[in-house]
Amino acid sequence: MGDVTAEPTHGAALRSDGARRELTSFVGRRQAVARLGAELRRSRLVTITGPGGVGKTRTALTVARAARADFPDGVRVVELASITVDTQVAPAVATAVGVADQSNRDAVDRVIDHLAGATALLVLDNCEHLLDVTVRVVLRLLEALPQLRILATSREPLGIRGEQVHLLAPLAVPDEADAAGSGPLDHVPAVRLLIDRARTVLPDFDVTSENREAVIELCRKLDGLPLAIELAAVRLRSLSVSQVVERLDRRFHLLGGDHHRGGESRHRSLRALIDWSHDLCTPDERLLWARLAVFPAPVDLETVEGVCGFGDLDADQLLQALDGLVGKSVVVTERDGERLRYRQFVTLREYGAELLVASGEADLLHRRHRDHFTRRAATCVQRWCGPHQAADLARLREDHPNLLAALAWSADVPGEAAAGARLASLLRYHWIAGGFLTYGRRWLERLIDRLDPGQPEHGEALWAVAWVALIQGDRGVARSYLQECAEIAQALGDRAMQGHAAHWRALLNLFEGDLAGAIGLYERAIAVHRSVGDVPMELTAAFQLAMAQVYADRPREALRTCSGVIEHAQAHGERWNRAYAHWVAAISHLHLDDLAEAREAIAAAMAIERDFRDGLCTAWCVEVSSWVASASGKTEDAAILAAVADAVWRRIGTSLQAFGPHALAEGRRHASRIADVLGEEHAAAVRAEYAQIDVADAVRLGLALMDRRSATAARPPAPQLVAAAPSRLTSREREIARLIAQGMSNRAIAGQLTISPRTVDGHVERILRKLDFSSRSQVASWVASSMSSAAT
Repeated sequence: MGDVTAEPTHGAALRSDGARRELTSFVGRRQAVARLGAELRRSRLVTITGPGGVGKTRTALTVARAARADFPDGVRVVELASITVDTQVAPAVATAVGVADQSNRDAVDRVIDHLAGATALLVLDNCEHLLDVTVRVVLRLLEALPQLRILATSREPLGIRGEQVHLLAPLAVPDEADAAGSGPLDHVPAVRLLIDRARTVLPDFDVTSENREAVIELCRKLDGLPLAIELAAVRLRSLSVSQVVERLDRRFHLLGGDHHRGGESRHRSLRALIDWSHDLCTPDERLLWARLAVFPAPVDLETVEGVCGFGDLDADQLLQALDGLVGKSVVVTERDGERLRYRQFVTLREYGAELLVASGEADLLHRRHRDHFTRRAATCVQRWCGPHQAADLARLREDHPNLLAALAWSADVPGEAAAGARLASLLRYHWIAGGFLTYGRRWLERLIDRLDPGQPEHGEALWAVAWVALIQGDRGVARSYLQECAEIAQALGDRAMQGHAAHWRALLNLFEGDLAGAIGLYERAIAVHRSVGDVPMELTAAFQLAMAQVYADRPREALRTCSGVIEHAQAHGERWNRAYAHWVAAISHLHLDDLAEAREAIAAAMAIERDFRDGLCTAWCVEVSSWVASASGKTEDAAILAAVADAVWRRIGTSLQAFGPHALAEGRRHASRIADVLGEEHAAAVRAEYAQIDVADAVRLGLALMDRRSATAARPPAPQLVAAAPSRLTSREREIARLIAQGMSNRAIAGQLTISPRTVDGHVERILRKLDFSSRSQVASWVASSMSSAAT
């Protein structure tokens, strides 16, 4: 599953492969971490509670890292801070654990299937604003998955029976003995943190006889709250400790009678310190602080400039203000090579949100935010038929929390639904190819309900949501959407929309077994797509046409159609449609009994899938690989591939049945042949062995088996076992080990996997440690030995 030091964030404020790597040290929580580790071993649900700024998130991530050895199937972190709608919680969990979003099944059910039998840890961070729905999700997961443990952070307990609540206290501050003595104070956690953070702005900072009393007073007045100490430490760049304390004294005195900001002194002290930090900002910094609150998750500089750079904050002023906020620790940076993304701690973003509302700019900023991501989605669509597909999908995955926030605001604010529907429709490839079908369908349907009948945006949203529904197997729903879309297209005289209505009605016909009707509609849709210059949709309709042709017993015609798609796609550097065309070509060759060509075609499709990891295409490719192996007399290989395909179908929450009677009949025919030759008991044992395989390993194993020449070669064990079970390598670590064996540098691996070089460095360190190796060459030799064992 992965670990908590893996990639940059993907998806709705969550870590698909783990959490961010912190750039600052973790101070003063050794006993708390040890105690939490013990509590996690005793209890299946541990909730870290405490006030804002006390360090719940940082402590939870540290505990999760320390506990990795106890969870061989991995640790996953779901960051809920940016989730704004209850219905997003379960899909966020599904995305975090790596469940493909390619069916209409309940997200929690998909997570349960995915984690069945797994010994894993799920970290749910910042639950307090979504407590009721989080409780429902947690209860279902704990009931269905006896080996799952959950570590949650919240400002209040979840209130579930069996929950171990851990109230995280602020850091210990100097006591009376410390104050009365003259010895060092760096053993006191609050002081240690102050020293550590102060040295980032004042490298020579230390506790001296002159500032000792002020250091003690400062830590006490800040109640040992880590966030408050970090903010105060920044002030030491320009003030002495005594000057900081003096200014805090003034503010705390003014706040002494204020009962509207929370009753506990530590709440007032944190608020007072944030107020003071705000007072010390320049006018431009204050303005940017408020505007940045519109972003629920990290964003790049282009987005900050595009959304926040207007009016009194032009481009030069914005950069200077952003630099100032970073220097004051109001904004923190996340580096990925030369790329930077900017984020705020939750408490500081909440404060900024209050400022934004007070400024009267909230709706303007939300509109600019939505329109910025609409332009980004439009760029993805405009250049989809080209070499940027994988990069555009990766960027949209990073933007996922912001995309959902933009859609939520558009759905909730009167008059904004049409623009929101346009964004949701333009995100078609994010939903389909990026693996977020449930999100796409939910937001498209929610926005459709708010649109006036007959609007162009209504028609666009209808065909987009019909596409999603068809992949999820909801044909009846798709039929009604497409009928309404066709009526709107006719009324508007919208040629492009008419092409889409025909296109997706053709797919409906194909899935219902009406091959003649599908072929006629596809031919019409392709002509329309071509006439309006929509090359990506022309290619998509064409490979689907080939699918209809092959099952209409016209395999040679299907091959000509596929060749046209592949040639056209290659000319543009396009790969997503090309992979599907290779897959259909493999079925066509199989129907012509040209097994060598079928193997070559399916291998070409799977080679592309190593980069795209489209769960649907992977499932289809492995399924057809099984058919080819079965037809070739390699029944053992066919059984393995069928088992792998079954596992991937389950992971994405669908099956062959969703794709019509012809494909289903062919699949059943080969399954019956496998059972007849091997016996049902043997076939069932193979399915059990490969039941937990993931998408990446499915592609690798499929390619390895398709490349085998001997029909009697020994059956390779599941990839999880090939990689030396005692080493406990994660799926991601096995993948990186194989790339090391190919001679790739860490930076090259980072580019290949679209992750940061720093993340790769961490994985390589863990691979060496787990395998007890000291060099990359040893890793390469180990991989070669493992792969050799798998292929013999």
